[in-house]
Amino acid sequence: MKIRLLFTFCLLAMVAFAADVTGKWTYEMPGRGGQTQQGSMTLKADGSNLTGTVSGRGGETEISNGKIDGDTVSFSVVREFQGNSMKINYTGTVSGDTIQFKMQREGGEGQAREFTAKRASST
Repeated sequence: MKIRLLFTFCLLAMVAFAADVTGKWTYEMPGRGGQTQQGSMTLKADGSNLTGTVSGRGGETEISNGKIDGDTVSFSVVREFQGNSMKINYTGTVSGDTIQFKMQREGGEGQAREFTAKRASST
């Protein structure tokens, strides 16, 4: 009984310390040829689970495998381009109304890109 109570308390404490990322986030990212790409994310936290969408030049895409662990968020996006699928993994650190992201194509292809998302609104 005591172990169950301790486990429940620890689980609740972990959820309580999870970063609050629910809402809309906007970002600018360096693109090809020195141009800046603008995009947005709509995120919804449910305990340690994260759902939502990423919108950008390629349209809106659902995120998958979304997780929140303290101030760290992670998720993947699968984009279709000329008949090919490309999985991109995102990892970010939340600090107030900003998330410092690093995104990398699965398999390590291409260079990792870093950008900062800023909270546009809470939902």
